[in-house]
Amino acid sequence: MESSRVRRRTPRRRPLLHGALATVVVLGTAAGGTAYVKARAHSGVRAVSSAATPSPSASIAARAGGEASMEPVAEPTVDHDALLAGAMKAITVEDGAAVSVAVLDLTSGAGAAYADGGFDTASIVKVDILAALLLQVQDAGRELTAGEKSYATSMIENSDNTAASALWRTIGKAGGLDTANERLGLTDTAGGDGMYWGLTQTTAADQLTLLRQVFGDDSELSADSRAYLTGLMEQVAVDQRWGVSAAGDGSAWALKNGWLPRTATGLWDINSIGRVTAAGHGYLVAVLSDGNSTKAKGVSLVEAAARAAVSVFTGEATSGSPAPATSAVPS
Repeated sequence: MESSRVRRRTPRRRPLLHGALATVVVLGTAAGGTAYVKARAHSGVRAVSSAATPSPSASIAARAGGEASMEPVAEPTVDHDALLAGAMKAITVEDGAAVSVAVLDLTSGAGAAYADGGFDTASIVKVDILAALLLQVQDAGRELTAGEKSYATSMIENSDNTAASALWRTIGKAGGLDTANERLGLTDTAGGDGMYWGLTQTTAADQLTLLRQVFGDDSELSADSRAYLTGLMEQVAVDQRWGVSAAGDGSAWALKNGWLPRTATGLWDINSIGRVTAAGHGYLVAVLSDGNSTKAKGVSLVEAAARAAVSVFTGEATSGSPAPATSAVPS
Protein backbone atom coordinates (compact mmCIF):
# COMPACT_ATOMS: atom_id res chain seq x y z
CA MET A 1 0.00 0.00 0.00
CA GLU A 2 1.34 3.43 -0.88
CA SER A 3 0.54 6.64 0.93
CA SER A 4 1.86 10.12 0.28
CA ARG A 5 1.29 11.42 3.80
CA VAL A 6 1.62 9.78 7.18
CA ARG A 7 1.58 11.72 10.42
CA ARG A 8 4.39 10.86 12.77
CA ARG A 9 4.43 10.95 16.49
CA THR A 10 7.50 12.11 18.35
CA PRO A 11 8.24 9.93 21.36
CA ARG A 12 8.85 11.59 24.69
CA ARG A 13 12.50 11.80 25.61
CA ARG A 14 14.00 10.14 28.62
CA PRO A 15 17.47 8.85 29.64
CA LEU A 16 18.52 6.00 27.41
CA LEU A 17 19.27 3.56 30.20
CA HIS A 18 16.28 2.65 32.35
CA GLY A 19 16.86 0.67 35.47
CA ALA A 20 19.99 -1.45 35.25
CA LEU A 21 21.35 -0.09 32.79
CA ALA A 22 13.43 -3.85 12.55
CA THR A 23 11.07 -6.62 8.88
CA VAL A 24 9.01 -4.27 6.75
CA VAL A 25 5.70 -2.85 7.70
CA VAL A 26 3.83 -2.88 4.47
CA LEU A 27 0.99 -4.67 2.87
CA GLY A 28 3.01 -6.86 0.56
CA THR A 29 4.99 -10.04 0.87
CA ALA A 30 5.49 -11.66 4.24
CA ALA A 31 9.11 -10.58 4.66
CA GLY A 32 9.35 -7.64 2.32
CA GLY A 33 7.04 -5.72 0.11
CA THR A 34 6.61 -2.19 -1.14
CA ALA A 35 7.25 0.77 1.10
CA TYR A 36 4.21 2.92 1.66
CA VAL A 37 5.43 6.14 3.22
CA LYS A 38 7.68 9.08 2.57
CA ALA A 39 10.94 9.16 4.44
CA ARG A 40 11.05 11.51 7.35
CA ALA A 41 13.62 14.26 7.41
CA HIS A 42 16.69 12.88 9.10
CA SER A 43 17.79 14.95 12.04
CA GLY A 44 20.64 12.75 13.18
CA VAL A 45 21.28 11.38 16.61
CA ARG A 46 23.22 12.60 19.59
CA ALA A 47 25.97 10.42 20.93
CA VAL A 48 25.46 9.39 24.50
CA SER A 49 28.84 9.58 26.08
CA SER A 50 30.59 11.53 28.75
CA ALA A 51 34.15 11.94 29.82
CA ALA A 52 35.04 9.34 32.38
CA THR A 53 35.33 10.77 35.87
CA PRO A 54 38.74 9.93 37.32
CA SER A 55 38.54 7.70 40.35
CA PRO A 56 39.80 9.32 43.56
CA SER A 57 43.36 8.29 44.13
CA ALA A 58 44.70 7.31 47.53
CA SER A 59 46.50 10.01 49.52
CA ILE A 60 48.79 9.42 52.43
CA ALA A 61 49.22 12.36 54.76
CA ALA A 62 52.15 12.60 57.16
CA ARG A 63 51.09 13.19 60.70
CA ALA A 64 52.92 14.55 63.73
CA GLY A 65 55.04 11.96 65.40
CA GLY A 66 55.76 10.18 62.10
CA GLU A 67 52.33 8.46 61.89
CA ALA A 68 50.44 8.26 58.61
CA SER A 69 46.81 7.65 57.74
CA MET A 70 45.34 6.46 54.45
CA GLU A 71 42.07 7.90 53.20
CA PRO A 72 39.54 5.41 51.83
CA VAL A 73 39.96 4.77 48.12
CA ALA A 74 36.80 4.77 46.02
CA GLU A 75 36.28 1.84 43.67
CA PRO A 76 37.01 2.82 40.05
CA THR A 77 33.88 3.54 38.05
CA VAL A 78 33.61 2.12 34.54
CA ASP A 79 31.86 4.46 32.13
CA HIS A 80 30.34 1.91 29.77
CA ASP A 81 28.65 4.64 27.70
CA ALA A 82 32.03 6.21 27.02
CA LEU A 83 33.53 2.84 26.14
CA LEU A 84 30.69 2.17 23.72
CA ALA A 85 31.08 5.61 22.15
CA GLY A 86 34.75 4.82 21.62
CA ALA A 87 33.94 1.45 20.08
CA MET A 88 31.41 3.04 17.74
CA LYS A 89 34.06 5.43 16.41
CA ALA A 90 35.68 2.44 14.72
CA ILE A 91 32.53 1.78 12.67
CA THR A 92 31.97 3.39 9.30
CA VAL A 93 28.52 4.96 8.98
CA GLU A 94 27.31 6.18 5.61
CA ASP A 95 26.67 9.89 5.14
CA GLY A 96 23.06 10.55 6.04
CA ALA A 97 22.67 7.32 7.98
CA ALA A 98 22.14 7.12 11.74
CA VAL A 99 22.46 4.32 14.26
CA SER A 100 21.58 3.91 17.92
CA VAL A 101 22.37 0.95 20.18
CA ALA A 102 21.70 -0.16 23.74
CA VAL A 103 23.04 -3.24 25.52
CA LEU A 104 22.58 -4.94 28.89
CA ASP A 105 24.86 -7.57 30.44
CA LEU A 106 22.43 -9.98 32.08
CA THR A 107 25.11 -11.35 34.38
CA SER A 108 26.42 -8.11 35.90
CA GLY A 109 23.38 -5.91 35.29
CA ALA A 110 25.59 -3.25 33.69
CA GLY A 111 24.44 -1.55 30.52
CA ALA A 112 25.53 0.95 27.90
CA ALA A 113 23.86 3.09 25.27
CA TYR A 114 24.95 5.09 22.28
CA ALA A 115 22.90 7.86 20.62
CA ASP A 116 19.26 8.77 21.13
CA GLY A 117 16.32 9.92 19.07
CA GLY A 118 13.26 8.27 17.60
CA PHE A 119 13.34 5.66 14.85
CA ASP A 120 10.68 3.76 12.93
CA THR A 121 10.28 0.31 14.39
CA ALA A 122 9.46 -1.45 11.13
CA SER A 123 8.73 -5.06 12.11
CA ILE A 124 10.57 -5.23 15.41
CA VAL A 125 7.25 -3.83 16.71
CA LYS A 126 5.84 -7.31 16.21
CA VAL A 127 7.47 -8.34 19.51
CA ASP A 128 5.70 -5.43 21.19
CA ILE A 129 2.39 -6.35 19.54
CA LEU A 130 2.60 -9.90 20.84
CA ALA A 131 3.63 -8.69 24.30
CA ALA A 132 0.55 -6.44 24.35
CA LEU A 133 -1.68 -9.33 23.28
CA LEU A 134 -0.24 -11.60 25.96
CA LEU A 135 -0.90 -8.96 28.62
CA GLN A 136 -4.51 -8.70 27.47
CA VAL A 137 -4.88 -12.47 27.51
CA GLN A 138 -3.45 -12.62 31.03
CA ASP A 139 -5.83 -9.90 32.22
CA ALA A 140 -8.79 -11.77 30.75
CA GLY A 141 -7.72 -14.99 32.44
CA ARG A 142 -7.84 -16.93 29.19
CA GLU A 143 -5.51 -18.71 26.76
CA LEU A 144 -4.53 -17.62 23.29
CA THR A 145 -6.99 -18.90 20.71
CA ALA A 146 -5.84 -21.24 17.96
CA GLY A 147 -6.13 -18.36 15.50
CA GLU A 148 -4.08 -16.03 17.68
CA LYS A 149 -1.36 -18.66 18.05
CA SER A 150 -1.24 -19.17 14.30
CA TYR A 151 -0.94 -15.44 13.68
CA ALA A 152 1.70 -15.05 16.42
CA THR A 153 3.86 -17.82 14.97
CA SER A 154 3.70 -16.39 11.45
CA MET A 155 4.27 -12.85 12.70
CA ILE A 156 7.41 -13.59 14.72
CA GLU A 157 9.01 -16.57 12.96
CA ASN A 158 8.26 -15.50 9.37
CA SER A 159 7.58 -11.79 9.93
CA ASP A 160 4.26 -12.12 8.16
CA ASN A 161 2.62 -8.72 7.77
CA THR A 162 -0.94 -10.00 7.31
CA ALA A 163 -0.68 -11.79 10.64
CA ALA A 164 0.72 -8.66 12.26
CA SER A 165 -2.16 -6.57 10.94
CA ALA A 166 -4.66 -9.06 12.33
CA LEU A 167 -3.13 -8.97 15.82
CA TRP A 168 -2.71 -5.18 15.62
CA ARG A 169 -6.49 -4.96 15.29
CA THR A 170 -6.95 -7.49 18.09
CA ILE A 171 -4.96 -5.43 20.61
CA GLY A 172 -6.75 -2.21 19.68
CA LYS A 173 -4.13 -0.77 17.32
CA ALA A 174 -1.98 2.09 18.67
CA GLY A 175 -4.19 2.66 21.70
CA GLY A 176 -3.80 -0.93 22.83
CA LEU A 177 -0.05 -0.88 22.22
CA ASP A 178 0.44 2.37 24.11
CA THR A 179 -1.60 1.11 27.06
CA ALA A 180 0.46 -2.06 27.24
CA ASN A 181 3.69 -0.09 26.96
CA GLU A 182 2.77 2.02 29.97
CA ARG A 183 2.75 -1.18 32.01
CA LEU A 184 5.88 -2.53 30.36
CA GLY A 185 7.82 0.67 31.08
CA LEU A 186 8.30 1.92 27.52
CA THR A 187 8.06 5.71 27.84
CA ASP A 188 9.49 6.80 24.48
CA THR A 189 7.43 4.59 22.17
CA ALA A 190 4.27 5.69 20.34
CA GLY A 191 2.12 3.40 18.20
CA GLY A 192 1.76 4.16 14.50
CA ASP A 193 -1.42 5.78 13.18
CA GLY A 194 -4.20 3.62 11.79
CA MET A 195 -2.88 0.39 10.34
CA TYR A 196 0.66 1.73 10.01
CA TRP A 197 2.02 -0.32 12.87
CA GLY A 198 5.49 -0.29 11.33
CA LEU A 199 5.65 3.47 11.78
CA THR A 200 5.54 3.08 15.53
CA GLN A 201 8.27 5.36 16.88
CA THR A 202 10.74 4.10 19.46
CA THR A 203 14.25 4.39 20.87
CA ALA A 204 16.97 1.81 21.41
CA ALA A 205 16.64 2.28 25.18
CA ASP A 206 12.91 1.56 25.04
CA GLN A 207 13.52 -1.57 23.00
CA LEU A 208 16.00 -2.69 25.65
CA THR A 209 13.28 -2.14 28.25
CA LEU A 210 10.95 -4.33 26.19
CA LEU A 211 13.61 -7.04 25.96
CA ARG A 212 14.00 -6.96 29.74
CA GLN A 213 10.27 -7.60 30.04
CA VAL A 214 10.51 -10.52 27.61
CA PHE A 215 13.68 -12.14 28.96
CA GLY A 216 13.77 -11.02 32.59
CA ASP A 217 12.01 -12.40 35.66
CA ASP A 218 10.89 -8.98 36.92
CA SER A 219 8.21 -8.58 34.28
CA GLU A 220 4.56 -7.78 33.75
CA LEU A 221 4.48 -10.84 31.51
CA SER A 222 3.90 -14.18 33.18
CA ALA A 223 6.51 -16.93 33.00
CA ASP A 224 4.37 -18.78 30.45
CA SER A 225 3.96 -15.66 28.31
CA ARG A 226 7.69 -14.98 28.37
CA ALA A 227 8.52 -18.57 27.47
CA TYR A 228 6.05 -18.49 24.58
CA LEU A 229 7.41 -15.25 23.12
CA THR A 230 11.08 -16.14 23.53
CA GLY A 231 10.43 -19.54 21.98
CA LEU A 232 9.13 -17.89 18.81
CA MET A 233 12.11 -15.49 18.71
CA GLU A 234 14.43 -18.49 18.84
CA GLN A 235 12.83 -19.94 15.73
CA VAL A 236 12.90 -17.09 13.20
CA ALA A 237 13.23 -18.10 9.55
CA VAL A 238 16.74 -18.96 8.40
CA ASP A 239 17.00 -15.99 6.04
CA GLN A 240 16.21 -13.63 8.93
CA ARG A 241 18.89 -14.83 11.34
CA TRP A 242 21.04 -11.75 10.94
CA GLY A 243 21.40 -8.63 13.09
CA VAL A 244 22.20 -8.77 16.80
CA SER A 245 22.97 -12.50 16.50
CA ALA A 246 26.29 -11.44 14.93
CA ALA A 247 27.45 -10.26 18.37
CA GLY A 248 27.05 -13.69 19.98
CA ASP A 249 29.03 -16.90 19.90
CA GLY A 250 26.16 -18.77 18.24
CA SER A 251 25.43 -20.93 21.27
CA ALA A 252 22.12 -19.23 22.09
CA TRP A 253 20.15 -16.40 20.55
CA ALA A 254 16.64 -15.06 20.11
CA LEU A 255 15.84 -12.11 17.89
CA LYS A 256 13.47 -10.11 15.72
CA ASN A 257 14.59 -7.96 12.82
CA GLY A 258 12.97 -5.21 10.82
CA TRP A 259 13.70 -3.63 7.45
CA LEU A 260 11.80 -0.90 5.69
CA PRO A 261 12.63 0.82 2.36
CA ARG A 262 11.36 4.40 2.21
CA THR A 263 9.34 5.33 -0.85
CA ALA A 264 10.47 8.93 -1.24
CA THR A 265 14.21 8.35 -0.85
CA GLY A 266 14.85 4.67 -1.45
CA LEU A 267 16.80 4.60 1.82
CA TRP A 268 16.41 1.81 4.34
CA ASP A 269 15.48 1.51 8.01
CA ILE A 270 17.22 -1.57 9.42
CA ASN A 271 16.64 -2.68 13.03
CA SER A 272 17.41 -5.71 15.18
CA ILE A 273 16.62 -6.64 18.79
CA GLY A 274 17.25 -9.75 20.83
CA ARG A 275 19.32 -11.80 23.23
CA VAL A 276 22.74 -13.32 22.52
CA THR A 277 25.39 -15.20 24.45
CA ALA A 278 29.09 -14.28 24.38
CA ALA A 279 31.99 -15.17 26.66
CA GLY A 280 29.65 -17.01 28.98
CA HIS A 281 27.35 -14.03 29.54
CA GLY A 282 23.89 -13.30 28.19
CA TYR A 283 23.30 -9.90 26.58
CA LEU A 284 20.21 -8.02 25.52
CA VAL A 285 20.94 -5.86 22.48
CA ALA A 286 18.82 -3.37 20.53
CA VAL A 287 20.13 -1.64 17.40
CA LEU A 288 18.12 0.86 15.33
CA SER A 289 19.24 2.55 12.12
CA ASP A 290 17.92 4.59 9.23
CA GLY A 291 19.21 6.34 6.10
CA ASN A 292 21.02 3.26 4.77
CA SER A 293 21.58 3.30 1.01
CA THR A 294 20.93 -0.44 0.67
CA LYS A 295 19.47 -3.18 2.80
CA ALA A 296 22.75 -5.08 2.85
CA LYS A 297 24.68 -2.04 4.09
CA GLY A 298 22.10 -1.47 6.78
CA VAL A 299 22.35 -5.07 7.94
CA SER A 300 26.13 -4.81 8.08
CA LEU A 301 25.92 -1.57 10.07
CA VAL A 302 23.51 -3.07 12.58
CA GLU A 303 25.68 -6.14 13.02
CA ALA A 304 28.81 -4.04 13.50
CA ALA A 305 27.04 -1.89 16.10
CA ALA A 306 25.84 -5.00 17.95
CA ARG A 307 29.36 -6.39 18.04
CA ALA A 308 30.69 -3.06 19.30
CA ALA A 309 28.10 -3.00 22.08
CA VAL A 310 28.92 -6.49 23.33
CA SER A 311 32.68 -5.82 22.99
CA VAL A 312 32.35 -3.20 25.72
CA PHE A 313 31.86 -6.07 28.17
CA THR A 314 33.84 -8.89 26.53
CA GLY A 315 36.84 -6.71 25.71
CA GLU A 316 37.05 -8.00 22.17
CA ALA A 317 38.14 -5.50 19.55
CA THR A 318 35.72 -4.44 16.82
CA SER A 319 36.60 -3.93 13.17
CA GLY A 320 36.80 -0.47 11.63
CA SER A 321 34.09 -1.14 9.09
CA PRO A 322 30.88 -3.14 9.12
CA ALA A 323 31.51 -6.78 8.32
CA PRO A 324 29.45 -8.63 5.73
CA ALA A 325 26.04 -9.78 6.89
CA THR A 326 25.98 -13.13 8.63
CA SER A 327 23.52 -14.52 6.13
CA ALA A 328 22.20 -13.64 2.72
CA VAL A 329 19.30 -11.23 2.94
CA PRO A 330 17.11 -11.00 -0.15
CA SER A 331 16.20 -7.47 -1.16
